[in-house]
Amino acid sequence: MPEGEDGRAAGTWDVTETMVGFARTLRAAGVGADPERVQAMLRALDHVDVLNPGDVYWAGRLTLCADPADVARYDRCFAAYFSGEVARRGRRPPPMAVIRERVALPAEPSDEEVPDDPGDVRAATASPVEVLRHRDVARLTLAERAEVNRLIALLDASAELRRTRRFAAAPSGRLDRQRTVRMVLRKGGEISRLHHRTHRRKPRRIVLLVDVSGSMSPYADALLRFSHAALRSGARTTEVFAVGTRLTRLTRELRHREADSAMTAASAAIPDWSGGTRLGVELKEFLDRFGQRGVARGAIVVIASDGWERGDASLLGEQMARLHRLAHRVVWANPHKARPGYEPLTAGMAAALPYIDDFVAGHSVGALEELADKVGTAAFGPRRAGGGGRTGPPPRPAPKGT
Repeated sequence: MPEGEDGRAAGTWDVTETMVGFARTLRAAGVGADPERVQAMLRALDHVDVLNPGDVYWAGRLTLCADPADVARYDRCFAAYFSGEVARRGRRPPPMAVIRERVALPAEPSDEEVPDDPGDVRAATASPVEVLRHRDVARLTLAERAEVNRLIALLDASAELRRTRRFAAAPSGRLDRQRTVRMVLRKGGEISRLHHRTHRRKPRRIVLLVDVSGSMSPYADALLRFSHAALRSGARTTEVFAVGTRLTRLTRELRHREADSAMTAASAAIPDWSGGTRLGVELKEFLDRFGQRGVARGAIVVIASDGWERGDASLLGEQMARLHRLAHRVVWANPHKARPGYEPLTAGMAAALPYIDDFVAGHSVGALEELADKVGTAAFGPRRAGGGGRTGPPPRPAPKGT
């Protein structure tokens, strides 16, 4: 292999730059990949085959992750950054293009300026990532869609921890009388220290119901990729379903580590892709088969749909009221909400609206980031009586009619 001016092999130089860029991606995602860990990773790569994705994965994971919480973020970043190709070829990814947009900015005034002079015009640059964050996913080119899919894979849609009824030992908090008394008895009646306990915390369950009907086809792929990111953030506490004319459970299909493989499996499992919409019937089936048995009880339920209901809208309103009593919080993502002048006037959307806690858009990466924030902060929302009831006055009845 030819060597460069600094004595390094050309291929090694490419791998070094690629892995340093990967470390920057990890730091942006919240992983503590400090310079010392990056150096340790580069030293580890000297002893493995850099053309083997598995060797590269473990070399980075064992050196760049600072604590167990970093592993899930590392997996998402590795799958999105390399996509199974860069590690095999040992080549650096293509550089990101910078889109320059000329913006008129007022210049500093000077004594020699003419009063009517509009001033200098200075060029400002806009990052393509920032531009794509707010682009409607239904209007993207193939190249832009690939970049958006990479950004969605980096989202962290994990729920906050909720307090359970069980207790665990803690340095402070409520006095643990039993442990304290047992310790006193072992010490012969001498009190050397007081033991304390506090409530254990565990992630709140997240349930995603994604509309895959014809009217949602431009957004279904992005919303399912968001569901894949949420499932990877909390695999044990996340459930994903597709709704249309049938209810399809997609949790197992979306457990693949790579997003493209997960989407292929999910597409093969959905029999009614781009079909009709029977939200009321499918929501009733979900509650009868899964929700009432505990999947939706105390969970954060996210419904991604435009609200077009071909069935009885009053049935949808009844099932939404039932869901609202079971769930901790109900979040509805409607891609059309971002359009100027939008109002939820469709029969299905109007029937569901009284039982929705958070109504957000789902048309872009920025909107999906907001949705992830809603899921993450929903655990600190208004406390419900009985695990699901809304505090304050009861909601108004759903409007009738189609």
